[in-house]
Order: sequence, then structure tokens, then C-alpha cells
Amino acid sequence: MQPSERTSNQTSADTVFRPAPIDTHTVLNQPPPLVDYDVYGCDTALTQATAVFGTETASPALSKLGKLASSAEVQRWAVEADTYTPVLRAHDRYGHRVDEVEFHPAWHSLMNEAVAAGLHAAPWASDDPAAHVTRAAGFVTWYQSEAGHGCPISMTYAAVPALNVDPVVAADWVPGLTSSTYDFGLRSPASKAGLIAGMSMTEKQGGSDVRTNTTTATPIPGEANAYTLDGHKWFCSAPMSDLFLVLGHTEGGLTCFVVPRVLADGSRNVFRIQRLKEKLGNRSNASSEIEFSNTWAQRLGDEGRGVKTIVEMVSATRLDCVLGSTALMRKALSEAIWHTEHRSAFGKQLIDQPLMRQVLADLAIEVEAATWLSMRLAAATDAAVGAAPGPDAEHEAALRRIALPMSKYFVCKRTSFTVAEAMECLGGPGYVEETGLPRVYREAPLNSIWEGSGNVNALDLLRALGKEPASLDAWLAEVGTVRGTDATFDAAVTGVLDQLARDPAQLEAQARLLAERMAMLLQGSILIRHAPNAVADAFVATRLSPGGAPRTFGAYDTHIDVDTLIERAAPH
Repeated sequence: MQPSERTSNQTSADTVFRPAPIDTHTVLNQPPPLVDYDVYGCDTALTQATAVFGTETASPALSKLGKLASSAEVQRWAVEADTYTPVLRAHDRYGHRVDEVEFHPAWHSLMNEAVAAGLHAAPWASDDPAAHVTRAAGFVTWYQSEAGHGCPISMTYAAVPALNVDPVVAADWVPGLTSSTYDFGLRSPASKAGLIAGMSMTEKQGGSDVRTNTTTATPIPGEANAYTLDGHKWFCSAPMSDLFLVLGHTEGGLTCFVVPRVLADGSRNVFRIQRLKEKLGNRSNASSEIEFSNTWAQRLGDEGRGVKTIVEMVSATRLDCVLGSTALMRKALSEAIWHTEHRSAFGKQLIDQPLMRQVLADLAIEVEAATWLSMRLAAATDAAVGAAPGPDAEHEAALRRIALPMSKYFVCKRTSFTVAEAMECLGGPGYVEETGLPRVYREAPLNSIWEGSGNVNALDLLRALGKEPASLDAWLAEVGTVRGTDATFDAAVTGVLDQLARDPAQLEAQARLLAERMAMLLQGSILIRHAPNAVADAFVATRLSPGGAPRTFGAYDTHIDVDTLIERAAPH
């Protein structure tokens, strides 16, 4: 029989057992990626707070940055920078020490955009009276793209006010730090189009207790303000920066120094990178241990005045901790709302489920309060130390002194809880790397630890209350502007005043509780004055009433305007 004469039951072997194709990959009920939207312009609280405390003229540039931050390309940079982490190259092929750290190109792309947008030190060179507010809004916006590279951006911002303690030293470094050009690489500072600053204060034996540092500084004969340093620094972030602020002991006591990576003649300073830290988060950024050995350094400020010299650096860094934590919470909330808007369960969209709405509204309150507080702190910076200090500069400086430690304590502490709850809104997918939320969650605790952990900031609040009474007066003036408008708010203020009147010996153990209450009252006063009634009323009812926060999100028994809160927070 010829092949053409086969009967129907005589099929070839290659087709007998082949099943009919079944399409198992039709994807249903899944949200699209949250990309290509205006991170700034879609954030109602941020845009309104920027307009109130700054200026609306900055909106076009901030919206441009916001659209870039959410673009698919920048989101890819974020993943690559976090995946392909920095690599230490201590020696070259011949055995010479080079102490270099190699970064993925995505890191440099992120840094380039941040510097070009002026998120580093640009406000210090600006004559705009709202330069720090504009920069703060941009920092919150751009930080949502990838947080790790925010570290050297923030350190550069914080280094300038410390350098300005000595105009001669500042003249050497500030023009390069305020440049809008990112110029990576170890070369003579004078030959570079832009500079980045780092800092390395803590050592193994003391941590935040920097007065126990063992690094020593020896004057160089015949060189004014020049010293050699010997010591080991436990934490040094972004070790490929161009210059670093460090602390070391002289005969006059603990002193601040500027340590350049490359000297004026182009030779490399002794800056031995012993290892890179393996960290929970912030993995795109290189954190290291370094050693000084006969390392050249330039004295900044007087001998024995090291802590006093870096006070403004600490203030600027703490502001960025609040801004960065606000950004992380905002990013997590945006993803939670977006997911619940586009996924259904049990016959409804998730966002229409009553309990989900309860949770989302509560998260929105937290983020909105942090946002308004962040911008108020930036406005205090403009008024106190900006280009054009106003008639209220003394009040603003005093408020900034007390508000920064309490805000840094409280907002940064709330971030981990907020991000975790937002992840849970996504369910299982929230725990998966592709959503980006695990990266945000790993980042969440960092700002609470950096520049003084929770206890350090709570105790610094007590220090301000004891040594600078004007700071308490400034806080009372802020909250006092709205006293009499809400009985619950007034009762909470009375509770703080009662706590302050107790035996001072007991107050140290209550410092965390005091910081929390004072920070929330400051948030409440700002919201009552500037935010819509729906936001302010919800904050007071859920945070300041007896038995209010801290608690789990969504666990409140009071009527609030859930619809308005969610609509204001939605990323569209």
C-alpha cells in the first residue's frame, strides 16, 4: 500500500500522542506596571505643600523630574543598580593599592540625573528664597526611583553648611560641590567639573558616641591647617566621593577635617578601603570600612570644636532622613493603591472592599502628614539658613532645632510599618522582587538608623529642651496657632505639657514617647492650618485621640472621609 493509501487510523508516530494546544498563559486580573506617570504632579499633598511653603514656579521642573522618575528606563536603572552591587578593587594587577570601587553604569545614570536636577548642594548656591523647599520636593520625588544613590546626594547637601564654617576652606570645595555636573573618577579636584562629598564619623568602639573616637591628627610643620590622620573608620558611605568630612583628635580635642581622595598635585591620598559592608538594603550604594595612615587632611574649624563644626551637617542630614522616609512611604502607598485599583477579589475591585479602603485611607493619612511636615522643615531651613533669611529667622532656627530630631525619630520609625502594610495590600505579589516593594522594604529601616538612631534623636530632643529653651517656645508657638480649634488636639497638647512638668529624672526614660507626641502634634498643627479639613480631621481623630496611634493600620473606630483621603493619594 502506498503512503497515500493510508487509512484514517494509520497516522504517523510523530502525531499520535501530540495533544491539542491549550493556552494556559492568558493573564487576567493583574494590574499593569505603574510607570510613566508624574510622581510629583500626581502627589496632591506634595504639590500643595510645595506651593504653600515654597513656590508654584518650580512645578514644571519638578513635574519633568517626576515623569523621569517613573519612566521604564529609570525603573530599569534602579533594578540594575540594586542587582549589580558595587565591587571593591583594592589592588591593581601589579599589586599596587588603588582602593577603587566599581559601580554598574545604572548607578552613574541615576547620579547624573540627581546632580543635574540640583538635588545635591545646589540650594546653597542659589538666591531663591525657597531653594530648600524646591530641592526637598525634588528629593522626595526622585528618591522614589531608587534610594541607594540618595546617600551621596544627601551627604553632599549636608557637607556644604559644615564647610561654610571656614570661608577659606569653603572656597576650595563649595564651587565644585554645587556644580550641576556629575564627574565620576579619582582625579585632581581642580580638574573636575563637579565634586561629591562623603562623611565618616563613627568608629568601632563608639558608634554614635563620636567623642570616643581613636583617630589621631598630627599637625604638619610648615603647612597651615594641614594634618596627618591615623585611624580606622567603621562606616564610610560612598568611598569614591571626592572629599570626606571626618573627626579626629588633636591636642585641642575632637576636631573636624576635610580628607580629599586625591591631592592637589594629582597623587592619591592614603585612603585604604578595607572592605565593603554587606547590608540589608541600600545595596546599590557602597558602604565601607576605611583606614587612615599618614593621611593628609585639612582642618575645618577650630581644634576641639569638631562636634560644633558639624552641627549644620547633622541638621541637613536629618532633614534628608525625613524626606527620604517620606518618599519610601509615598512610593509604597502609590503601588498599593494602583494594585488595588486594578485587581478584583470576591466580586469587587480590591479598592472597593470596605476594609481595604479603611487600610488605604489610614496609610494615606500617615503619608500626607509626613509630607506636610517634611516641607515645613525645608521651609524652616530656607528661613533660618537659606539665601534670604526672613524676619522670623530666629523662630525658624529654634523650631528647626527641636523639630528635626523629633521628626527624624518619628517619621523614620513609621516608615517600616507603613511599607510593610502597603506590601500586604498586594498580597503575595508584594513579597516578590519584581514589584519593587521588597527593595523599598529593605531600605525602610535605614533612615531611622542613619545620623543617630531612635534613642539618639529622642535624647537630642531632651537636650534641646534643656539647653535651648527657645526651641520649646518655637514648638509651642507652632502648635499654639491652632489651639482652640479642636478639643482632641488641645487635650493632646495638655498631655505633653503635663509630661514636661514631671520630674526631669524620669523624663529620659520617656524620651521616645515625648518625641512621638510632639512630632504628631506638630504634624497636626500643620495639617489643621494648611491641609483640607478631611485630612486634618482624620489625622486628629486617628492619631491624637486617647487610645490612638501607635496601632495597626486600619484599626480605628471613627468616621473619616475615606474617599477624599484615597483620591488625594491615588497616583493618577
